[in-house]
Amino acid sequence: MAERAGVGIGTVSRVINNSPAVRPETRAKVQAVMEELGYVPNPHARRIAGGRSYTVSVLLPFVGTEFYLRLLEGIEAELGERRYDLALFPLLSKRRLERFLNSSALAYHTDGLIVASYDLAERFPGGRLPTDRPVVMVDARSRAYDSVFLDNALGGRMAAEHLLGLGGPIFAVQIEEELDRAFASTVFSARIGGFRAALAQAGAPLPERHVFRTRLSAEGGQMALQRFLEIESPPINVFAAADVVALGVMEEAVRRGLAVGRDVRVLGFDGQPWTAARGISTLEQPVEKMGHTAARMLIERLQGHTGGVRHERFEPSLVVRATTSV
Repeated sequence: MAERAGVGIGTVSRVINNSPAVRPETRAKVQAVMEELGYVPNPHARRIAGGRSYTVSVLLPFVGTEFYLRLLEGIEAELGERRYDLALFPLLSKRRLERFLNSSALAYHTDGLIVASYDLAERFPGGRLPTDRPVVMVDARSRAYDSVFLDNALGGRMAAEHLLGLGGPIFAVQIEEELDRAFASTVFSARIGGFRAALAQAGAPLPERHVFRTRLSAEGGQMALQRFLEIESPPINVFAAADVVALGVMEEAVRRGLAVGRDVRVLGFDGQPWTAARGISTLEQPVEKMGHTAARMLIERLQGHTGGVRHERFEPSLVVRATTSV
C-alpha cells in the first residue's frame, strides 16, 4: 500500500490512525489507495497496537425521533470520515439512566463520549462524568465540557418579529415536558422565553390566555387552535414551538374550513424536512451540522487538543412559506 501511494510505511500508519501530522493531499492519496485495495482497518488490531478502541459512545435520550435521527446522521458522517465507529447508548428512561451513574458503564470505556440534549454530568459532584475520556455535549450547553448548541431564545425572538409584521392578535403554543420524564430540557422554554421577551420589548406583551401548554404532538396543536378561536376571531397568528405542533394547528384550521396563511397564520420551529412539502413556515435549525461539529470537536480532543472548554453556538434561520406569507 505504501509503495503504491508513493509514501513511507509510517505515513500510511499515521493516516490509518487519523494523525493530524499528515498533509491533506497526502492523506487523500493514501485513502484513495486504501479504497482501491479494499482495505478496512481492523479496530481490534488498532486497539492492541495503540491502546484505543476507535469507537465513540453517543448517549441520547431517545432514538426514534426525527431530530435524533438527523443528529446521528451528522455525527456518524464525521466519525466515519475519521474511521471511528459509533456505539449508541439510548438513555430511554430514568431506570436505564441509573446505569450511567456508575463509572463501570460500558459507555465510558470507548475513546470518548458525545452526550445529546441532557447534561448527565449535572448528576455528579463537580458536574463531571465518571470518566477521563474526552466528552462533548450537543444540543445542550455545559460549563465543564465542549458543547454545541442552538440559540433557541434567538429563534423565539425571530418568531415574534416575523409575526408582529403580519398584524393581528398573536398566540403561542408552549411544549411541556411529561411530568414523569427523566430528562429535563430548557429548549422549549427558551424558545417561548425569547418570544415573550421580543413581544414585550415591542410593546405587545403576550397575555397568559394567549398561551396554550401541551405535549409534543399534532393533537396538541389542534387543541391549541380550538382554544385560540374561542378567544379571537380570524385572522390570528400562532407560534408553535415545534413543527409537529404547527402541523396540528394547520390541520385543525383546514378542518374548520379556514384558509391557512390568511385566516390562521402559523409558524413552527425545527425545520423538519417534511415542512417544505406542507408549506409550513419554520425556524430551521442545522441539526446535521451540529452533529458533525460535535464529532469534529471530540476528534480534536482525541488527537491531542488540550485547550479550554469550547462552545459552538448555532443560530436558527427563518424559512417563510405559505403558512405565513400573507
